[in-house]
Amino acid sequence: MKIDKIDPPCWFTEMNNSKLQLMVYGKNISNTTVSVDYPGVSLNHIVKLESPNYLIVYLNIDKSAKPGMINLTFKGGEKNIKQKYELKKRIKKGCEHRGFDMSDALYLLMPDRFANGNPDNDYIKGMAPYKVDREDPNARHGGDLAGIEQHLNYFNDLGITALWFTPVLENNMDGGSYHGYATTDYYKIDPRFGTNEEFKNLIDEAHKHHLKIIMDMIFNHCGVNHEWIKDMPSKDWFNNSDYKKNFVQTSFKLTPDVDPYASKYDYNQMGNGWFVSSMPDLNQRNPEVYQYLVQTSIWWIEYADIDGIRMDTYPYADYDAMSHWMKEINDDYPNFNVVGETWVTEPPYTAWWQKDSKLSAPYNSNLKTVMDFSFYDKMSKAKNEETDNYFTGLNRIYNNFVYDYLYPNPSSILAFLENHDTDRFLGNTQRFDLLKQAATLLLTTHRIPQLYYGTEIMMNGIKTISDGNVRKDFPGGWISDKQSAFTANGRTEIQNKCYNFFRTLLNWRKGNELISKGKMIQFIPQNGVYVYARTYNGKTALVMLNGTDKEVVLPLKYYDEILQGKDEGKDVLTGNVIKLKEELNMTPRESLVIEF
Repeated sequence: MKIDKIDPPCWFTEMNNSKLQLMVYGKNISNTTVSVDYPGVSLNHIVKLESPNYLIVYLNIDKSAKPGMINLTFKGGEKNIKQKYELKKRIKKGCEHRGFDMSDALYLLMPDRFANGNPDNDYIKGMAPYKVDREDPNARHGGDLAGIEQHLNYFNDLGITALWFTPVLENNMDGGSYHGYATTDYYKIDPRFGTNEEFKNLIDEAHKHHLKIIMDMIFNHCGVNHEWIKDMPSKDWFNNSDYKKNFVQTSFKLTPDVDPYASKYDYNQMGNGWFVSSMPDLNQRNPEVYQYLVQTSIWWIEYADIDGIRMDTYPYADYDAMSHWMKEINDDYPNFNVVGETWVTEPPYTAWWQKDSKLSAPYNSNLKTVMDFSFYDKMSKAKNEETDNYFTGLNRIYNNFVYDYLYPNPSSILAFLENHDTDRFLGNTQRFDLLKQAATLLLTTHRIPQLYYGTEIMMNGIKTISDGNVRKDFPGGWISDKQSAFTANGRTEIQNKCYNFFRTLLNWRKGNELISKGKMIQFIPQNGVYVYARTYNGKTALVMLNGTDKEVVLPLKYYDEILQGKDEGKDVLTGNVIKLKEELNMTPRESLVIEF
């Protein structure tokens, strides 16, 4: 009988919820009784699981409890184990944790592919895979937290306000585990990225640089090398736990949650099937599993002071459990924010998942922010089309926003052109005019914008062969790199042109209430040109996008309600004065952000 570890590794004083779940790991630890000796802390109850090597201990922690080491005693036969458990001082009140919103511009990066700041952690004894190979797009490349921290000034110069990392928790998995989506320890940063303390220090430094940090989490599944698979706590810890005899994979069809005619078969396969064979599907209906997952999210908010959560594969997990989790987070951290991945390209589906949606009533997901896969899908199609009828080109984007009436809160939708799971927006091209137009739209419209690392230097690629082709290393992130895109001298002419465009627009929108609070007024595209305005407190920005590959003469009478007699404005992107008489000549795919 022994104790190997306790999750979570510590807890905090003055929490709103007085109950704490401890998951105790150790050989035959369930064959013990537990007692507690610490002022303000008492034993609530214990739960014994099917495996004797786990014990769930629930404690009550009164508001009067002070920071210190709680004394736990595990009694089993003639042998007693005395265990210290740390109670730390809570640094912030729940309401003081500020999330991300429409005033932010998010920058998604994959730590393994961004920069290698500490080559000493490339190889960790006992962890698989054992090799770093930058020539293999599916292998680990060695990027880490230190590499990110060394380039915080880069994000400041670019105009970014928030960083979203793909998962950084331990993934002791074979194959392409660099991506992080198969967790093997929910309370430990992967040693190939750094340590818990290094993650915390990175966030502290990011906050000094006025950058928020969004942590990617996965409640739907873990990695098959997790200790829970090697020694399953109970048969109902996972869905379809007899996977060795009868493997059930999810259908990847997310419609049963919203389909009023959905069969039980389709619903169960979608929600209870494993994502892939290496990612066991956790059963959030099990109260111990649920509480464990909830506490992991709270622990990282308190321990590391993260500013937001991106929840992977959101609809695949149990609806009621996720709804309860979001309510707990919203109640304890009212100004915090969580965005859920809801990968269906129809606005009604996405709107169904947003907090307080009438579409899902009487159910309520309590999820504040949803990802706009419709915007991504429509923009991907529009870039290859002429805006020449009501259903093509930028008309698709106009129509996407028409359906904002479905959302209870259109200001809390996250839009993007690409991410780590999609083709790069540029594909295999270098069409700066198309990227400029799409990014102008992304960064000025009524959405929380998310960029993908390297877009600002025109990184491209498609997923034809592997995901690794859209997850390439950022140039200059490795000391051996011949080129460094972190500096103007290291970028090519076209890369600097692209970077300076993003830098100009991102810094213009930073702190600009016209964007973060302004009303949006859009016009049906005319002559192939899509026009919308952002207005706030007497200020106006008029965005004009020529969605065609030809020159256009655009009558300005359509926009009198915005122009109101103004005959000129300043283009934010170039600094040029734009004359606004009876008509405006626009070059092919031209983008204008005219500020009055």
